[in-house]
Order: sequence, then structure tokens, then C-alpha cells
Amino acid sequence: MSLTTQLSIATGAVAATVLVHLTGLAALLAILRRHRHAARMVVALFVNGMAILLAAFGLFALHAIEIWLWAALYRLLNVFPNFEEALYFSTSTYVTIGYGDVVLPAGQRILGVIEGANGIILIGWSTAFFFSIVDRLKLLERNLQKG
Repeated sequence: MSLTTQLSIATGAVAATVLVHLTGLAALLAILRRHRHAARMVVALFVNGMAILLAAFGLFALHAIEIWLWAALYRLLNVFPNFEEALYFSTSTYVTIGYGDVVLPAGQRILGVIEGANGIILIGWSTAFFFSIVDRLKLLERNLQKG
């Protein structure tokens, strides 16, 4: 596969995962904004805890979808003989562990490198989002304590 083809395919995959991530974060934010109206402190602490759990599991689900999209792309391109191997490679590459026990063949390696960069960026975005949510929840708790 030519370098231009690899870059074109990878660009499409990155665009798809960024759109999935953006849509997912927007949905999570909309859901989390609804919980703001807890009246009592005890209820607020419980609801905030549930909001943090929702955010954590939601982010994990988003990354899982994005990893599966890359794995499906590898299978579609017939890079790996089965989906399990494609998913294993995709997961280890996306989270930049990259054990090296499963590798892409020459002529398709650019896809893996771009998936790794894509994973770093989206995980960083998720970290910033999660920190922002926790920070907002702390602010809400402080405001409730003040009365």
C-alpha cells in the first residue's frame, strides 16, 4: 500500500474517531449538566459520585468504540487474519503500549503510527474533560456548602 493511500485511510480513521469522541463528550456533558439541581448536600455528594462514575465509564466506552473502529479498519484491509488479533493490535497501539508481539506488515505501518498518535491525543482530550468535570463538581459542592 502506498504512503499516500495509508495517509488517506489514516486521515479518514482519525476524522471518524475525533467525530465519535466529540459527539460522545457532548452527550456526556449534556447528561452531566442535568444533575446540577440536587437540593441537599448528601444528595449532591451521591449525585456527584454517580456523575464521576458516569463520566469515567462513558470515556472508557468512547475509547473502546474508537479502538474497535481502528480494529475494524485493519480487518477491512485484511491486515490481520482475524478480528481478535486486529483488536489486540489496535488496543495496544491506541494506548501506546505497543508490545511488538503483533506488528503491521511493511507498507501498512504508517496506519499503526497514526493510530498511536490518535490515541494519545484522544486520551489527553478525555483527561482534560474528566478533570474539568471533577473540578466543576467540586465547585458545585462548595456552593452548596455555603448555602
